[in-house]
Parts: sequence; C-alpha cells; structure tokens
Amino acid sequence: MKGDFQMKTHRFDKVCVIGLGEVGLPTAKYVSKLGLDVFGYDISIEAVRKAKKEGIKATIKWDEIPPVDVYIICVSTGLKENTPDFTSIFDVSKKIKEKIDLSNQQTKPLVSIESTVVPGLSRRIFEDIFKQSCLLVHVPHRYWKEDPIKYGVKQLRVIGGIDKESLKVGVDFYQNFLGIPLYVVTPIEVAEMSKIAENAYRYVQIAFAEELRMICEELGLNFEDVRRACNTKWNIEILEARDGIGGHCLPKDIRYLITLSKHNVLLKSAITVDNQYREWLKGRTNKK
Repeated sequence: MKGDFQMKTHRFDKVCVIGLGEVGLPTAKYVSKLGLDVFGYDISIEAVRKAKKEGIKATIKWDEIPPVDVYIICVSTGLKENTPDFTSIFDVSKKIKEKIDLSNQQTKPLVSIESTVVPGLSRRIFEDIFKQSCLLVHVPHRYWKEDPIKYGVKQLRVIGGIDKESLKVGVDFYQNFLGIPLYVVTPIEVAEMSKIAENAYRYVQIAFAEELRMICEELGLNFEDVRRACNTKWNIEILEARDGIGGHCLPKDIRYLITLSKHNVLLKSAITVDNQYREWLKGRTNKK
C-alpha cells in the first residue's frame, strides 16, 4: 500500500476475537503470536476450553472481557427457512457496543466483521447498533481448514471500510500489524458482495462438473477422461465431481446471493443440479 495507509496512527494493543470456531480460533492464535494481548469470547464452553488449551485468554462470560482496541467478529452466520440469519452478528455487535466509551470518541475502537454477510449489513449495524461510535471494516475470511498454511489467516484478503477513517485504520491493523496482504475496495458493500459471490461461483462450477458427469456416464463415457481432456485447454478448468456440494459456506452463501435479486436463475439451477446429482449417486449405490 502507498500513501496514508502506511502510517501507523492507531493503538492495537488489545484485541478481542469473538467466535472461537473454525475461523476464530486460528485468528486468535495468529494475533497472539504477534505479541498482541488477545482475549477470546464464545458462547460454547467446548470452544472456550479448546482456546484455553491453545493459550488464549478465553471466556463464555462477556463481563470478563475488558474494553479493547480491536474487536474481530468471527461468529457463524446461517439460514433460517432459506433466508439469511444474522442473529449472531446483531447479538455480538450489541455486546461490543456495551464496551465502547462514548465519552472518549477520539480513540474509537476498530470493529472488524470477518463473518459472511450480505451487502448493506455492515452499514446497518454501524448506524443502528453502534450509532457511529466505532470504526468498522469488513474483512471476509478465506480460511480453508484443509490447508491452513497456504490458505489460513495470512493470505490475500479483501477489505472495505464504512468510511475513510475506518478503512485507513483497518488497513493499518491488518497489513502493517498483522502482515496480511490486502485488496482494498470501496464502498464496503463491495467487500460484502465479494465473499458470497466467490463462494456462489465455486458452487456453480462444481454443479457444472456434477451435471457433466451424469451426462458422460449416460453416454457411456468416462467423466474423468473427458474432464482431463477439456482441462488441457488453457482457459478451462473443470472441477472434480465428488459426493455433492457439502460444507457450511458454499450451500449457505449461494442462497444468500439468491435472496438479493430476481436475477438468480443460474444460481437456483445449480442447487437443483446438486440435488439431482445426490439422488443420482444414491441410485448408483443402490444398484451395486
């Protein structure tokens, strides 16, 4: 980064990571190893116990968390009747608001939302819950537990800020203090959209492979032979077709994207294909 973003202007001595699951715990460990004073919070006793074993000062009691310089939100978001459910984000944001010293707004804390959200949610939280009493950035995680070295906490990340000051301080924290490479975007809604778009794109790619596999086998062709042949072309990379699109993020995030617009025919079709593919796999298994 160049210019203003290279100047360290904010204190980052104390950090609280909220949500100590698959993303939050590695984040807390990473920040702690850099020498910052890290606190962890989770409503799960098991998550807190695991974090403590890793040397994190973790607790299930919010009252035990002191006011800090940076709050990193890593709680899970979900679906409720196929619509986005951000209850966890709202709940922790209200807790953070309790810790903010409204009498000393010259040193506002930085709040970073790493959890997956939809465009507009960060701004809504900033206005309705925080009442502009903090600095706020969205830095969606790209953590992949299968390869935490190459695709862990420290990898190229997208960052957006609610305003110029938030973005400046956020870049300072993530890039200059944590050493995480950043791709800076404005407005913050671009960062929010990027996470669900990249996961939805991956979902569609896998669904294409699944449908192609069904077509190939119906025609008596080996799918892997066809896939490898196609992938010799410089701009083609057909993915593997395995056991259906699982995990938490991809099935959730494509549905987040679907709820945002009526232009969602391809996205809905990809979900249909994955459902058909799962039934097709069951049929093949039953025949054996």
